[in-house]
Amino acid sequence: MSKFRQSISVAAVVVLFTTGLGLSATKKLKTLEICAKAPNFKLPGVDGKSYKLSSFAKADILVVIFTCNHCPTAQAYEERIKKLAADYKNKGVAVVAISPNDPKAVRLDELGYSDMSDSLEEMKIRAKDKKYNFPYLYDGDKQKVSRAYGPVATPHVFIFDKERKLRYVGRIDDSEKPKRVKSRDTRNAINALLAGKEVTVEKTRTFGCSVKWANKRDSAKKSFEQWAREAVAVEMISADGIRELTKNGSDKLRLFNVWATWCGPCVVEFDELVTINRMYRGRDFEMITISGDSTERKDKVLSFLKNKQASCKNYLFNSENKYELMGAVDQHSPGGIPYTILVKPGGKVIYRRLGMINPLELKKVIVEYLGRTYK
Repeated sequence: MSKFRQSISVAAVVVLFTTGLGLSATKKLKTLEICAKAPNFKLPGVDGKSYKLSSFAKADILVVIFTCNHCPTAQAYEERIKKLAADYKNKGVAVVAISPNDPKAVRLDELGYSDMSDSLEEMKIRAKDKKYNFPYLYDGDKQKVSRAYGPVATPHVFIFDKERKLRYVGRIDDSEKPKRVKSRDTRNAINALLAGKEVTVEKTRTFGCSVKWANKRDSAKKSFEQWAREAVAVEMISADGIRELTKNGSDKLRLFNVWATWCGPCVVEFDELVTINRMYRGRDFEMITISGDSTERKDKVLSFLKNKQASCKNYLFNSENKYELMGAVDQHSPGGIPYTILVKPGGKVIYRRLGMINPLELKKVIVEYLGRTYK
């Protein structure tokens, strides 16, 4: 028995290394104990297939990793999970990932390091984008499988032997940053089992985002109520003022959107822009909207912004010369709205879009610039 196993139980780690579950949920959650049998499951995969525990019956060792799309720590380990699956594929080891998160329990401001949340459809996109070489299963609706295993955070590893008894539970390794890794705990456990030896360290602490259990839906709901109470305002701005903003002397990535109340596509896409702002504004990011409405429509512009809960920085161009407006926003603009640009600190434009945005495309550009993992 390892010294760590003697000193601390994984169940206790729920209290020490997660937040946001609530005390009642913490007390109910119990992580599977060493030597326990693997609970059965039947879950949909991103490939359209349904997977059971028996789907991996031919494997001598089964590695179950609870992970997700949005968590920075989970994203930091994506390539290492792929490497695990590839390195041990022909050695009798099966790797399967399960997303335990309820998508309705994920707040928008928890998505600041990702371009998508944790629905099954978004999991399909992530698996395709990242070329996953392992089954990626969804347990977000009922979370019965996740509760049976008891993952604390994402990622959380469970390794079972041929008899499907748990032989290791915990982290993948000891650092999110590959170059700082000193203890490859998951690989050590797999190698020991392949060699017919005992696993030296059976339990390790996990670190990452807490599992988004269904009881966090209330928090997600309240976040929208809180955002609805935020102040919304609009200021007048000149062409010179716009040019100064787009020079971006700040340390933040700036998203500019030029719109108008009379522009149908502008109105349709505005909710997506508000969502994007809520996702990333907690980082080095800010959204600025500039209305091309007539100055005499200021009240209607403000009413629209309030209805959309656009608590970002909002401006109304102070001239009727729309050609001057578009030239001030971007000298490469062909004219027309909606028009959206992303501007790095220093003024370099890294994204331009005339017409309605593709939300996922824009979010990918934002998060690739800001970074998907903790620095």
